[in-house]
Amino acid sequence: MTIPSMSRRKSKYTPRSMPVSEGGEKLTTSAMIASLDAEGRKTVAAPFGHALSDLARTRDDIVGLSADLSKYTDLHVFAKAHPDRFYQMGMAEALLMSAAAGMAREGFTPFATTYAVFAARRAYDFIAMAIAEENLPVKIVCALPGLTTGYGPSHQATEDLAIMRGMPNLTVIDPCDATEIDQATRVIADTPGPVYMRLLRGQVPDVLGDYGYQFELGKAKVIRDGSDVLFISSGFMTMRVLDAAAALARDGVSCAVLHSPTIKPLDADTISAEASKGGRLVVTAENHSVTGGLGEAVAAALMRKGVQVPFRQVALPDEYLDAGALPTLHDQYGLSVRRITQRVKLWLEG
Repeated sequence: MTIPSMSRRKSKYTPRSMPVSEGGEKLTTSAMIASLDAEGRKTVAAPFGHALSDLARTRDDIVGLSADLSKYTDLHVFAKAHPDRFYQMGMAEALLMSAAAGMAREGFTPFATTYAVFAARRAYDFIAMAIAEENLPVKIVCALPGLTTGYGPSHQATEDLAIMRGMPNLTVIDPCDATEIDQATRVIADTPGPVYMRLLRGQVPDVLGDYGYQFELGKAKVIRDGSDVLFISSGFMTMRVLDAAAALARDGVSCAVLHSPTIKPLDADTISAEASKGGRLVVTAENHSVTGGLGEAVAAALMRKGVQVPFRQVALPDEYLDAGALPTLHDQYGLSVRRITQRVKLWLEG
């Protein structure tokens, strides 16, 4: 490359500016990964790994595979308990999915784990051709969904639900917490066909257990009732809207929370029935791009059902996100309890 061409290329590139607060301070910290939830919330260690290990004690068809990320998808728990049924495929996601498909053809129920960005972007064609087209019972369980890491666009799977929702035969799940991850892991093991499930890893907050919650595939459930606002949420955003509902209640705003962990097939009947009740503002909340995720799925379902309600979305913007500390990024992009509460008040006033 010549010096003039380098100069021309450089002049066309405008780096993203560092976000600043209203007071002009840079919104950064040195921590790249932090807790997803409020301090003091009880947590459960590696719920997916322990649930899968428990299942495998009575089911010899279950095998686990990972693309060099077993420690970071909690599959190392399964690998330690069942080393003869764990397969380390190396940094080769296409091989991971193809091998899982082959095992499924031989009568096994493979759980394949990696990061969500690698499954949705790098291995998509292999999932489509080797697994989904053949409707094989491969369970693809992926860590770092949406904005659950501060390491920037290379690791932030902000569009994975949109990508996976478009694949025929594929069930798509976005569980909330440790309780639901444990329950959903057991349910999808018995579910025919392929499944894509988002995963919270490590020390995972436990919220839904306090509500007597029970995961059912394809079902949305009311966690909290209210008369002014209906939150429809998935993933860890259900934790956030429950906290936001409590904060709004102190200001006299009554909020219901409808948790919808199954993104595909969506529970359109329950969603439309709840949205039709009593003139509430409907707010979808998701840890995903505003494009193609839960919000647009809900909007389409309501339109098809003929339900007309005031509708807003809490979601990530349709752009590549910054790197940084998660609490900072969640506040910056509107996923924090503070920002959700502020926006709902503005929407109600407007």
